[in-house]
Amino acid sequence: MENNTIFVGSKPVMNYVLAVVTQFNEGSDSVLLRARGKAISRAVDAAEIVRNRFVPESDVTDIRISTEEIENYNNEKTNVSIIEILIEKSDDSF
Repeated sequence: MENNTIFVGSKPVMNYVLAVVTQFNEGSDSVLLRARGKAISRAVDAAEIVRNRFVPESDVTDIRISTEEIENYNNEKTNVSIIEILIEKSDDSF
């Protein structure tokens, strides 16, 4: 994974928003939010907050969804949904 990938988990949404804004402030042109399972809605919320409030010159340019097979604590295989949201800053930003 690249340095501009943020893994979304169970922390509050604003933690991930701050991480995205920090990446943009440090010079990244794009940030990838990656989430699995129940954290998917948190990743979508973070992307929308970034886009609408904090970095209005950014846009969601790609959304990828997939399924990953994992083993739980009983050694049973389970499918988990994954989403990757790519947010890019437009060239005409200041």
